[in-house]
Amino acid sequence: CATCDGFFYKGKDVVVVGGGNTAVEEALYLSKIARSVTLVHRRDELRSEKILQDRLMKTGNITVRWNAAIDEILGTGGFPKAVTGVRVKDTKTGETSEIACEGVFIAIGHAPAVELFKGQLDMKPSGYLWTAPDSTRTSLTGVFAAGDVTDETYRQAVTAAGMGCMAALEAERYLATIEQGREAAE
Repeated sequence: CATCDGFFYKGKDVVVVGGGNTAVEEALYLSKIARSVTLVHRRDELRSEKILQDRLMKTGNITVRWNAAIDEILGTGGFPKAVTGVRVKDTKTGETSEIACEGVFIAIGHAPAVELFKGQLDMKPSGYLWTAPDSTRTSLTGVFAAGDVTDETYRQAVTAAGMGCMAALEAERYLATIEQGREAAE
């Protein structure tokens, strides 16, 4: 993602793929680092919030390729392998063209992998698992959740790792209370 890897592209040309809030936010973030940003979107209008669209359109080093989808990411075959561009296909005409770039950021949405838990754990309307405020505790006693199934805001490895640590500590405390209850019953 742009937050983690954007600095590798300082002064370079990059492509962001998508049309929602995540894609526009990544394009805006990268515009402060990269020489140029091309946002490739398969439709003729963005799905992102209007305020983000306004900021995007006012940013001088961002261009939008409307009605375009990535057909192929182009690059060198040697070592180290490197991106040299993308081939895009016009979604209306089928014509292809190339955009030179050194980095590609895919920001086409995120769906948490929670199918296993449907009907067993409470979920937010957005499809993520519900957890108690400031906790990783779920709606089922003794079950804790962390990472991409609960985090609809940051979706970063570092925040998932931190939440994983929280879940482990909370699970350890939960198990300790069960053990204390057994000892008291004996």
